[in-house]
Amino acid sequence: MHVLLLNGSPNTKGCTYTALEIIASRLKENGVDSTIVQVGRKPIIGCLGCGACRKTGKCVYGDDGVNAARDLLEQSDGMIVGSAVHYASASGAITSFLDRMFFSRPNASLRMKFGACVVSCRRGGASSTFDQLNKYFTISQMPVVSSCYWNMVHGFTPKDVLADREGVSTMQTLADNMAYLIKMKHAFNEPLPELPRHYTTNFVREDLYED
Repeated sequence: MHVLLLNGSPNTKGCTYTALEIIASRLKENGVDSTIVQVGRKPIIGCLGCGACRKTGKCVYGDDGVNAARDLLEQSDGMIVGSAVHYASASGAITSFLDRMFFSRPNASLRMKFGACVVSCRRGGASSTFDQLNKYFTISQMPVVSSCYWNMVHGFTPKDVLADREGVSTMQTLADNMAYLIKMKHAFNEPLPELPRHYTTNFVREDLYED
């Protein structure tokens, strides 16, 4: 049992990392392994919409960790994405990383893997960032794991985060819930439901499309 943790903050040992470390420690207590992958420290090119990944199954710009992280995710039971708040949204690095990570391969390979995000901020913008990151999971048939509050910590330093008692408790509860759901999935080993036919439309007249 394994969970991929992505640190989308440019600070490798900052507030976001501290929140992910709390989660990793709690997952370990629950018998679930995890790996923290640093994303936000170096420039990440955004998706160019070139379409090459539709032929190769991988992003052509694969030297920045996107393909490696996607490989690890497909071997994992779930993922938790962490980001600092930049102008009331996720960091540019993690946004570009996730755009390419989720677009480069069929989302069917992520079905029923558990997803969650955690957000760190000094004061405001956490709710909009939380909403932004969760959308990657909900478009990919990944059940979103919840906690006892929205998954956010507040502070300017790691010490501040550790002093945020409600934030720490929220991270720990998130880890407990993630571990529980993973264990239940392994215990029942229920086959996935059959994929229904997917229709892609552009809000145009139905008579332009054949059934």
